[in-house]
Amino acid sequence: MDIKLTKAKFEDLDTILQMQKEAFAELYAKYQDTETSPATEKYENILFRFNQPETTYYFITADNVKVGVIRIVDCKDGVTRKRISPIFIMPEYRNQGYAQQAIKEAERIHGNQNWKLDTILQEEGNCYLYEKLGYHQAGKTEQINDKMTIVFYEKD
Repeated sequence: MDIKLTKAKFEDLDTILQMQKEAFAELYAKYQDTETSPATEKYENILFRFNQPETTYYFITADNVKVGVIRIVDCKDGVTRKRISPIFIMPEYRNQGYAQQAIKEAERIHGNQNWKLDTILQEEGNCYLYEKLGYHQAGKTEQINDKMTIVFYEKD
């Protein structure tokens, strides 16, 4: 399996938003997290983050097919933890190792130390993926609603 991370451009933002809404629709239906779900995000939010100097959006591509997206926040100051937020794989491409390979590639590009991310505690597959890649729970959670808790991870 050969995946590549391809930097997204301004003209890709509509595609990213559409992919994101589709990728997170199932989780939104399950948890009804209207305030925090990437499925309900507006174009302006993605545009704002895209324009942040520390943000890079990448398409995750396999055989020249866009299978997902990963956003990396890297202040490049050697102190602030780099952050993955969000990463998603389109439903038809899940469970094929693409997310794992994309994270490894992001760590290769941006350095494999000093990372953080968060995910839904109730999504055991996500937690397993991050722990398999060396991330550990940071001891902090945030209750979003009665169905959903966010858990924070770090990797040193």
